[in-house]
Parts: sequence; structure tokens; C-alpha cells
Amino acid sequence: MRVFSIALILLLSLSAASRADVESGPAVGAKAPALKVLAMTGDHEGKEIDYAADREDKPTIYIFVKGEHFERPTARFLKVLDAAAPKVARKCEIVAVWLTDDADAAKAYLPRVQKSMQFDATPLCVFSGKKSGPEDWGVNLDADVTAVVVTDKTVRASFGYRSVNDTSVPEVEAALKKAVEAK
Repeated sequence: MRVFSIALILLLSLSAASRADVESGPAVGAKAPALKVLAMTGDHEGKEIDYAADREDKPTIYIFVKGEHFERPTARFLKVLDAAAPKVARKCEIVAVWLTDDADAAKAYLPRVQKSMQFDATPLCVFSGKKSGPEDWGVNLDADVTAVVVTDKTVRASFGYRSVNDTSVPEVEAALKKAVEAK
């Protein structure tokens, strides 16, 4: 019984430690780089915008999603984060950026995602450059999802996930809360 308990504790600690399982996103403490994307939903729908400049000092969580890996667990992660983040920081937005080789397909797909998911604080955008994302954002190709917490134009936390679901939201939410309280 004792060996089983130790094995269970070890397994749980390893799974908790591996939530953000690859390094991805800009370095903590760096200035948030420019992020030129095409907004497919939200206040800037249909416009090309530099979201980092638009968000200025407001708390923002940037989510980079590999388009081919957008499935129910990732959708659930976004939906739960969409509800949680504005409770932590009133003006927080989650800017979800699709990284894909087929930007035209993503442009047609994302409004349907919004209609289905009904995000309140999450505009859906397409990056029309390389599938690896904007160079200055340091998105790791091994990460299906990269989450970057930014306040006051500064990167406060970055998380790279090989796979993600709503159980990863508390980690991102805690980083946002810490960043907002540090002001």
C-alpha cells in the first residue's frame, strides 16, 4: 500500500509539473512585440490590426493556436479562460490567433467557431504569415497552444502546451492574477 501511495504522489506531481510542457512564447520581462493579425470576430472584425499596440497597457492573454490542432479540449480551454480572465482583470481580453498554412480556410472557419462558442472576451484572429507565427513572439512549433500573459506592454508569463484543456486554465489565470496584483 505504501509503495502504491508513493507512486501515486509521484505521478500526480509529474502531471502537475508538466502542464506547460514546452518553452514557447517571448521571454518573461520582454516588451510585447507587435502582433499584426486579421481579426475575424470581435470589435475589430474584418480589420488588420496590431493587437499589441491596440491593447496598450490593458491586461491581455494572447493564445496562439495551431489551426490543425483545434479540437474540443482546446475549445474548452478557450471557453473557460474566456469566462475566468475578465473576473481576474476587468478589462482583460484573450486574443486567440490561428496559425495555419491555409489562412483563407481559417478566415471562413473562425466566425463559425464564434457562433458556436459565443466568446465574450475573446476575439478570434488569423496570422497570415508563416505557420510558425510572428517571429518576435517565439512560438514553439512543438506547442499546439501557446499562452502569453501581458500587462503594461510587458510579458509576464508564457506557457507552451503540447495538448491543452480546461484544467490548464488555473495556471494561466494565476499568472494573470499575479501580474495584475504586481502593478
